[in-house]
Amino acid sequence: MSEHRPDAAPAADAAVAPSPAAAHVAPGASAPAPVARASVATDVALVATFAAFVAVCAVLPAIPTGGAVPITLQTFGVVLTGLVLGPRRGALALLLYVAVGLAGVPVFSGAVGGLGVLASPSAGYLLAFPAAAAIAGGFGLLARRAPGRWRVPALFGAATAASLLVVHPLGIAVLGWRLGLSASEAVAAGAVFLPGDVIKNALAAVVAAAALRAFPDLLRGR
Repeated sequence: MSEHRPDAAPAADAAVAPSPAAAHVAPGASAPAPVARASVATDVALVATFAAFVAVCAVLPAIPTGGAVPITLQTFGVVLTGLVLGPRRGALALLLYVAVGLAGVPVFSGAVGGLGVLASPSAGYLLAFPAAAAIAGGFGLLARRAPGRWRVPALFGAATAASLLVVHPLGIAVLGWRLGLSASEAVAAGAVFLPGDVIKNALAAVVAAAALRAFPDLLRGR
């Protein structure tokens, strides 16, 4: 008479029953493709949206400075794009914006467009925008790790780094070259924009921090 072992059947079942992971191997193999497509579509939408946002900032009424380059909200849009989208997508958004404007669409300050803009005294500021967004985004990735109450100051520092490292040096260099100014005269002419940039960078930091709180997925921005 054989001994009845009540645990034998469950053991056999366990041996032949496929694990949940094994049961989903085949369907799971095709899952990354739709996810990747969704991610690319999201990136494209964000890049296009922020390029349009910078265009809106550019065509809003400018503040005359008495010089060749007025004060606009463009740099606010540029650094905000980098802080929110990150370095890669931020740079792509500004490259798209610049490319569309150079193609003739009137999206630059004063509602102008076309290659003729490159001959203007403000061309250096315009050409600096993609790199500025990338720098703001790169430092912004570090700023996102800051504790809650320090995040806005850290984002402000990231935006200011983009202004001081790229926008002003290239903008002042081209401004001086196009107007035939000495180095000191060009720096003095460019210094007019510094107070406004401090305000715009602070506002961009506040808006970016609010956007990152409202949309946590943007924290994975690249």
